Amino acid sequence: MYIYEALYTTRAMRRVKPDLIPEDVQARILDAAIRAPSGGDTQGWRFLLVDDQAVIAELAPLYRECMDRLFSTVYGPALEAATAAPDEGDHPKFLKMYRSAKHMGDNFEGYPLLLGAFSQGDQSGGSIFPAVWNAMLAARAEGIGSAITSLLVFEKDRAFDILGVPKDKGWNFACLVPMGYPTGRWGVAPRRPAHEVAFKNQWGTPLGFEIPEPLWPPAT
Repeated sequence: MYIYEALYTTRAMRRVKPDLIPEDVQARILDAAIRAPSGGDTQGWRFLLVDDQAVIAELAPLYRECMDRLFSTVYGPALEAATAAPDEGDHPKFLKMYRSAKHMGDNFEGYPLLLGAFSQGDQSGGSIFPAVWNAMLAARAEGIGSAITSLLVFEKDRAFDILGVPKDKGWNFACLVPMGYPTGRWGVAPRRPAHEVAFKNQWGTPLGFEIPEPLWPPAT
């Protein structure tokens, strides 16, 4: 796959089929993950592939509990406002995200594969998230959708108990990435253009160029 196609079309894909992901595909995703750079080349990471449906089913209610907590606290005011006026401003976009996130929670048992990412010593995430993104790009190349979530950090100890992760070794729970063959289509996600969110040389200084439309696929 052309690298820019992977970069532009790898986005949160939460609606997936229950079809199992073969172990050779899992191996390619994981091997791509560990090729990423890490701080000091320490590779202070561990990854946990979960395709045991009993384990996934045990995580599911915990995930839903964490999601309910997120949308009743952090996103509570935004959800209340969007629900009250669904057609105003950015509310349609927010509600679309909420429905997608809720679908993940409601159908968590249906994911055929989870990738857990853990780091040791680096609280910033700078040494683990490049590897996670490598895994998601590799999954995209295999036709597999993925969506990153960190919600289980709300109940880290209970999640560690389910997954058998030692609690006394300093492991940070970076994220969980549910994966599966998507039911929908790949596409370029709409985003605010780069010139609206980036500066040049000094904070607040315009880039000097604009990118009104995605640069991939290239114009013919």
